[in-house]
Amino acid sequence: MEGYYTVPVDRSTVAGYLSGIAGNLELRTYGAPIVHAPDGLGKPENQGFDAFIPLIDSGISLYVWSTRQFFAAVLFTCKAFDVSRALEFTRHYFGVRELKHREF
Repeated sequence: MEGYYTVPVDRSTVAGYLSGIAGNLELRTYGAPIVHAPDGLGKPENQGFDAFIPLIDSGISLYVWSTRQFFAAVLFTCKAFDVSRALEFTRHYFGVRELKHREF
């Protein structure tokens, strides 16, 4: 999924999304969300967050560009889940203006 968000996003927002979407989709985690931020390293336009939560059946990654208010999320799992629920949760959580996704 990729989209533009409208809500304020910080480290706790990122961690909350990862835990929240896993719970909403009934995907089993085996660890807490891991959230990294470059904190001024690199180009200003690339500042944001890189995050991951491990799933028993794979994992969820989230990348956030703060300046552009853009995010990309990858739900990689061997367990089937309701894609429409994932999209709706994400739209609501981030106040998404525009969301695109691809299943494969």
